[in-house]
Amino acid sequence: MEPLFVSTLIVALAEIGDKTQLLALLLAARYRRPWPIIWGIVIATLANHAAAGAIGNWVSQALSPVTLSWILAASFAAVALWTLVPDKLEEEEASRGRRFGPFLATLIAFFLAEMGDKTQIATVMLAAQYSDFVLVILGTTVGMLLANVPVVLVGNLAAGRLPLTLIRRIAALGFAALAIYAVYEAISLSALPSV
Repeated sequence: MEPLFVSTLIVALAEIGDKTQLLALLLAARYRRPWPIIWGIVIATLANHAAAGAIGNWVSQALSPVTLSWILAASFAAVALWTLVPDKLEEEEASRGRRFGPFLATLIAFFLAEMGDKTQIATVMLAAQYSDFVLVILGTTVGMLLANVPVVLVGNLAAGRLPLTLIRRIAALGFAALAIYAVYEAISLSALPSV
């Protein structure tokens, strides 16, 4: 269950103040139909994170455990720093899917906005770290929903009152802890005698 809980927590915290959360707010304000937007987020996230998880799973099998641990340590440290930088929504991303209804607009916009986003990169790294692909994907998807569904349902009321700087710092600490753990794993694996 650790892959599920860690993935959920890390992605939920990393998603606070992310451009996809701003996109959820924009879509909620534009369409005022929360359920098609929520379903669009669910399906787009599952598809995007399943692809990211497959890459992470492949990387974990293609590299030696020591090499993978060092790459994960560097990657988690980089994402920890990246998490501290506030995101902004690009106008081009906001206008994608405008001519479609709320479900299709959300599906397209969320899938594309997640490409190369820190939560997608985190999904790759978590899938590389944990062997349970399904729990990682479920966890990252639940994390996305925990951060975005309240924004869709409540709109600007809750989003404007969240302490975004504090939340970004907590998420960065979570990624930093994962980086430290990966360094520990790399050192432990390097110290094992070869057979």
